[in-house]
This record gives sequence, C-alpha cells and structure tokens, in this order.
Amino acid sequence: MPSSPNEIHQQRLEQLAIFIRESEQILADWDAYSDQHTDLDGWPHDEDAYGQRASRRDADTWKAFNRVRPSAGALVATAEAQLQRLPAQAVQSRWVWQLSVLGTALDRLATLHDDWLVTRDSLPPSARPGTAVYDEARAKRNAEAWHELDEWASSGEAILEVHRAALQAPSALSPTAPVLTPAPPAPASHSALARR
Repeated sequence: MPSSPNEIHQQRLEQLAIFIRESEQILADWDAYSDQHTDLDGWPHDEDAYGQRASRRDADTWKAFNRVRPSAGALVATAEAQLQRLPAQAVQSRWVWQLSVLGTALDRLATLHDDWLVTRDSLPPSARPGTAVYDEARAKRNAEAWHELDEWASSGEAILEVHRAALQAPSALSPTAPVLTPAPPAPASHSALARR
C-alpha cells in the first residue's frame, strides 16, 4: 500500500535528520584527527596520510548524503511552501537565506554528480572500484562536493525547524476562534401577525 504524502515527507525529514547527525559525527572525527596530526600552524605531519583521511571524510559525507539526495529538492520546496504560510511571528529571519543556500548547494551537487557519471563512463573498462583510476576520479568528485555537503550539514536543520514551526502554527483551514453563525429567524406566529 503506497504511503501518504505526509508519511513520505516524514520519512524524508527523518533521513535528513540522520544525515545531519552522521555528518556532525564525521566532522567531529575529522576535527579530532586534524588536531592530532597537524602542527601549531595547521600543517600536517604526514601530508599523504592527512590527504587520505580527508578523502575518507569526503567519501563518508557523500555516502551519508546519498540517502537524502533524491528527495532533497522536494524537502527544500516543501519548506519554502511551508514558510510562505507561516505567520510572520513564527518565522526565523535566517530560514529564507538558509533554504536558498541549500537550493544552490543542491544544484552544484547535481552538477558534480552528473560530471562524475560522465567521467565514470569514460573510464576504461578495467576501471572499477578499488582501482587507482576509478578511486581517484571518485575522490576528486567527493572533494569538490565537500563545501556543498557541509552546507547541507550545517543549514539542513532549517528544513526541520520550518517543519516544526508549520506543525505548531494554526492551520488556515481550521480557524483559531469558532465562527458564530446567526440563528435562523424564528417563524412568525399567527397571533403575532394578527396583532399588527
């Protein structure tokens, strides 16, 4: 049985929340690694190992975002529609900017993914995951996507916040105060008419 649109949207929001938690952990692990493996000026002790660890960070973040990527456009569009219906006092001023940043980042990620598919298809038949030529091309895509993935990790919470605000806002379909309808006029009695 197909899920309702509300159930589908809720699943997408849950996937986004999982991505945000995972990306925060990936970034925390990276920061801990970087702190331990660089000097006081920020230069890595071992550039090759540092580069490999940065590549793993990028790949892990891309992999985590892949669950969200197919529905990310719908999440942004729904949040923008919800934002339009919220009362002004329920809106955080940063939400409009954050949703714009997410849309721009998503466009860039789509371009990088399309470029990756063209690159992957142009590789020799022997290039498979685990071969240097394949892994290097994929690592390049992941590195180029890092900024946009980080934008989703840091600004994606705005989609969840807008959704929560929309749930708490009074619905336009159900008024906040009951509408009183006037009682129908009482039928005139024959005695009242006779007195006139």
